[in-house]
Amino acid sequence: MNVLSIQSSVAYGHVGNAAATLPLQRLGFEVWPVNTVTLSNHPAHGGFRGRFAEAEELRALIQGIGERGAFVRCDAVLSGYLGEAANGPVVLEAVAAVKRANPKALYCCDPVMGEKDRGVYVRAGIPEFFRDSALSVSDIVIPNPFELEFLSGRSAGSIPSARVAAQTLLARGPRLVIVSGLRGGNGSIAVLAETKDGAWLAETPILDVAAHGAGDAFAAMFLGHYLKRPNVSVALGRAISAQYALMQTTARAKGKGDLALIAAQDAILAPKTLFKAKRLR
Repeated sequence: MNVLSIQSSVAYGHVGNAAATLPLQRLGFEVWPVNTVTLSNHPAHGGFRGRFAEAEELRALIQGIGERGAFVRCDAVLSGYLGEAANGPVVLEAVAAVKRANPKALYCCDPVMGEKDRGVYVRAGIPEFFRDSALSVSDIVIPNPFELEFLSGRSAGSIPSARVAAQTLLARGPRLVIVSGLRGGNGSIAVLAETKDGAWLAETPILDVAAHGAGDAFAAMFLGHYLKRPNVSVALGRAISAQYALMQTTARAKGKGDLALIAAQDAILAPKTLFKAKRLR
């Protein structure tokens, strides 16, 4: 199986494609990474070097992949951090081209735009692109609560309110909304899966660790598990178990804000602690 992944990349650390590619490869996928930005490191380290790709460069790279006859074998397009708002339409062009070649292919949109503590951290026009253009053509959308609130125009401060907000998104196009980073009961962290046919919640203990790229890795792992077995409950349980193993390894590594992805690569395939998603309706 094959995934076209259009998002950022860093040389140092694991963010964007540098976080998504290895987990997907370990799950057995060929990954075709197209980088919207190529930076030395995550900007939160205090400085960075590198460049933001222009739309025509991305368009040419994607066109070149298509000219190899690859789109008929593409099972999903995964998009994340866009860099520039002008790159958004290029992503949707790629989604349309892939779906023309393979109507069964999925578009998984990780609408990277911000988070509660930092607010919006992307360039002008990107949040509006996700809300007004990408959402309606997405099969799967994976926002955090801050992004969910912007996309839906509703509060998402609790699991019940996040469910209502997620249902608002379902009415606008996606068949599946995955909300990461919710607070569950007894100090847990939770991920919600909402569809028109049912809803599920998976919870893990909160670990005292923060690492750039954690959301990018989770989106990739959920997509990979869902492609291998399109069962929402099963994919959610496997992805959150893998994420917990990754964050446990990262906590033990005591790095400076970067995922211990290489050290955790075996653990995310066979997590020692397994979590199951429970059905809400």
